[in-house]
Amino acid sequence: MTRCVVLLLVLQQCAAAVELHIRFEALERMLTEQVFSQEGRRYVRGSKMAKCNFAYLEKPQVRGDAGRLRIQAHFTGRSALNLAGQCVGVGDAFDLVITAVPVYHSGSLGLQEVSVSSAGKSGYYIRRVCEAMQGSLGKDFKYPLEAAAQQLMEAPQVHPGFQREIRKFTVPDIRVSNDSLVLQLDFELTVK
Repeated sequence: MTRCVVLLLVLQQCAAAVELHIRFEALERMLTEQVFSQEGRRYVRGSKMAKCNFAYLEKPQVRGDAGRLRIQAHFTGRSALNLAGQCVGVGDAFDLVITAVPVYHSGSLGLQEVSVSSAGKSGYYIRRVCEAMQGSLGKDFKYPLEAAAQQLMEAPQVHPGFQREIRKFTVPDIRVSNDSLVLQLDFELTVK
């Protein structure tokens, strides 16, 4: 018993934050499952049922770009009126490039310094779409990282018979490497 206490004290003194490396391929799969969850699409306006007034993103590709996340996705949208069964208005389909700095705040992973541009195409509608998305992504995109970590670490099926509790969960550092999103996690794990 004394050896166990000494070992725990030594481990506590040596304990440091954990680095979690999420490879971009895994991040793409996570985005597809959790954000692009409507048949591989993420509706940013309207729905699948809206014939003339909708906008969605699909086929996300995640990379690093000078310390920022770079997400390329295909955008399809239409802003039109339904007149006698015909859509009258503007619409287009093009590739978007979203770059942003990932941040952790209040239990969630979010984006700041968001920049949205088209990949090679321009026009009035495209500029309006990029401006609207740039303004909304920083506010609207939130991934509940703390809740996901709690769900994973506290799951009873991992080690039946032992209850676990995560406390003081923080993310003191986030960086984008050449192949991964790197999160420095710091938390206390209590086993009961």
